[in-house]
Amino acid sequence: MASLSRQAPDELIFGRMASELVAELPERISTRVLENAEHLGNEPALVDGKVRWSYAELGREIRAAAAWLDSLGIRPGDRIMTVSENCRALVVLLLAASERDVWVAIVNSRLSNQEVDAIRDNCQPRRIFYTSDASRDADAHGERHGAEAFEHPSLGRLRFSAVAEVEAEPVEAGGAAQVAAMIYTSGTTGTAKGVMLTHRGILFIASLSGGMRHLSQGERVYGVLPISHVFGLSSVCMGSLYNGACLYTIPRFDAAAMLSALERERITVLQGVPAMFARTLEFLRREKRTLVAPALRYISAGGSPLDDDLKRRVQSLFSLTLHNGYGLTEASPTISQTRIDDRFDSNTVGRVLPLLEYRLEALGDGGEDEAEHAGAGELWVRGPNVMKGYFRQPTATRACLSEDGWLNTGDIARLDDDDQLYIVGRSKELIIRSGFNIYPPDVEAVINEHPDVTLSAVVGREVSGNEEVIAFVQCEPGANLGETELRNFISQRLAPYKRPTRWALMDVLPATASGKILKGRLRDMAAREDIPE
Repeated sequence: MASLSRQAPDELIFGRMASELVAELPERISTRVLENAEHLGNEPALVDGKVRWSYAELGREIRAAAAWLDSLGIRPGDRIMTVSENCRALVVLLLAASERDVWVAIVNSRLSNQEVDAIRDNCQPRRIFYTSDASRDADAHGERHGAEAFEHPSLGRLRFSAVAEVEAEPVEAGGAAQVAAMIYTSGTTGTAKGVMLTHRGILFIASLSGGMRHLSQGERVYGVLPISHVFGLSSVCMGSLYNGACLYTIPRFDAAAMLSALERERITVLQGVPAMFARTLEFLRREKRTLVAPALRYISAGGSPLDDDLKRRVQSLFSLTLHNGYGLTEASPTISQTRIDDRFDSNTVGRVLPLLEYRLEALGDGGEDEAEHAGAGELWVRGPNVMKGYFRQPTATRACLSEDGWLNTGDIARLDDDDQLYIVGRSKELIIRSGFNIYPPDVEAVINEHPDVTLSAVVGREVSGNEEVIAFVQCEPGANLGETELRNFISQRLAPYKRPTRWALMDVLPATASGKILKGRLRDMAAREDIPE
């Protein structure tokens, strides 16, 4: 039986009420950026390698690119596809397309040939753009597809495909109905699903989430999260440009390059996935270096669970609160985040964003007797950030999105007495062993406490009449860590039924370009018993 739905209350965000910020959202994601080009003029807007643009220059590039799209035969309602890593060309194409009511399917060029081709076949773009300057992989995909090479005077080397005869989508006047971007979900099996994100949904996150981070003129944001990932698109890219901050477009995470930028460029805002922070700690330890970040004032993690041990170590290194949040592609992505003045020792993902509706659906009895997870249920949300649906996949859309706009996140969550949200695990990742519910983040958090462990991922595997726990562990470089030591380490920290029955020690856990561990791939390995010793 469902619990009663609630609406998160209105609240003050950086001096203004959330309801005021939402009331002034424009209809297109490019509108405020072009207004900033007029009002902020010579203030820095974007840094891409050696290229530095002011807001006025960025505005001119967006308008010029919109006219270029016209000349390439791209019509309102068409879809274009970008195969890219973070760069100025991607940002400009995204915002130019917005000016022409064109949808952009943003695809990370580090995907395999098969994955890129599957997305192309589903998306059916009018043209595909490959950002060759920023990504060798993008150039290789373009060459493989026979795309024309082009030296753009401002955007650098690109490739673009021939015009395809495809059907354009209807253009909606309102930003709540018009699609701005499509982000494809990264499943390891099945058909990739194009999540249709509206202008209003992206702007809702850019305004509220950016406001909660106190983004404004003069801030310098390290944009290493892929714009092809919704966290990088809405929260980092649009959050920065909507609020007048300067965005640094970084194609790939490299710990040495990031640490250099924190010092040299005096970066003020750093957002990443937990794995990025774990690898930074590992790099500093290995190289025996100290952190120099003279202007950094805000750090946050998202995209995958943040365990308490990593949080403590990162906060100790940076002498800052490591803020946390929660979301998913289908919610543009943010559903909750810690507020800028919050100071929590726990792994809360903060309160639900103001004005969003939410409820917890009760779970079936799984034998869980721990008070820690009492009251946990499957989280449903409704609000302007919820996707329009999956592109041309009505059955998949109906499976998670109700006719009245409620999105089933598929995540198990609980709320405490202060309305702080905690994500217990994915409903499909829940392991039921001998009648007891096992939430993988609980087990991973304990394994990650070992000083020689960088990352871990826990999955379930069906065995006769039961499930067993499989742990995949990435160790610190040079560590001489064995299964016996790990078993002894967790034995005093985890109940017997939660302890892994099989261990796999790996040099590197498989991950997406954004650093999110590919648990689907690990589950497949476990099911095939393809487990490294």
